[in-house]
Amino acid sequence: MIAAALAAMMLASVVPAAPGDTIDLATPNGTIAGTLLLPATCPCPVVLIIAGSGPTDRDGNSPLLPGANNSLKYLAEALAAKGIASVRYDKRGIGASRAAMQGGEADLRFDDYVDDAAGWLAKLRADHRFTTVSVVGHSEGSLIGMIAARRAKADAFVSIAGAGRRAGAIIHEQLAARVPPELLAAADRTIAQLERGETPDSAPPALGALFRPSVQPYLISWFKYDPAAEIAKLTIPTLIVQGTTDIQVSVADAKALGAAQPKATLVIVDGMNHVMKSVPADQAAQVKSYGDPSLPVVPQLVDAIAALVAGTHRSS
Repeated sequence: MIAAALAAMMLASVVPAAPGDTIDLATPNGTIAGTLLLPATCPCPVVLIIAGSGPTDRDGNSPLLPGANNSLKYLAEALAAKGIASVRYDKRGIGASRAAMQGGEADLRFDDYVDDAAGWLAKLRADHRFTTVSVVGHSEGSLIGMIAARRAKADAFVSIAGAGRRAGAIIHEQLAARVPPELLAAADRTIAQLERGETPDSAPPALGALFRPSVQPYLISWFKYDPAAEIAKLTIPTLIVQGTTDIQVSVADAKALGAAQPKATLVIVDGMNHVMKSVPADQAAQVKSYGDPSLPVVPQLVDAIAALVAGTHRSS
């Protein structure tokens, strides 16, 4: 699914903001648009919610899917009910932040996403309505969030369905289940070059959507990061949450993150899938849930995040 998300990175359409206050982040390349959701009473803690890969918007929805699952929107609402404010936003190039990606995908780097998240954290840190500022990163947003949390001195970090391995290894695994051995071998050679920071001398034509020249600089900037190494650098309260019916990220990934950061709290949620809903492992049910707004996020996830945030103190 990472391959599909990368191939469609530029297909996002503008999506109306969910209920809440509009909040923007000014960057050198344009404005990043977000939604601020406040609980009934402030001052209060706030979390920055970072969406996953591809054209996933601030609410957790994607134009690649036949409906809205609203996972991140529902997470924000559930946290507000527990007295926790949140900011969720459309990443640059996505939804209402589309204009912030000037020059097209050839100019986009993974570190741009990290810089944006760090900018949000600095903005929230300066807002006196908020007692603590924490990061909640979902899927690819986990890696973005853990790097930004350290850089911007967040008070706590939460990884939801975050990979525990380098992106190249995950792409290899996903391709291995879908392509013949000779094509996989060619893909592996391309991945190895990208991991070394090299522009591939050639790439498999059949995988042109994934390895197209315009996206290679982004892949190089992304592949250099090892999530396990990055989470090991954190010195703040950390929570790692993973569902057992997630068809995109495994419990083994969560355990790898936990092994790298032994001070973290590891919570395995039985029956939770990648979009944070209670869904069986059945493939048909999984696919349906990605576009089903009737399903709430799993309460155990909300409770775990709320417990971490409630026990977190301002670090600086």
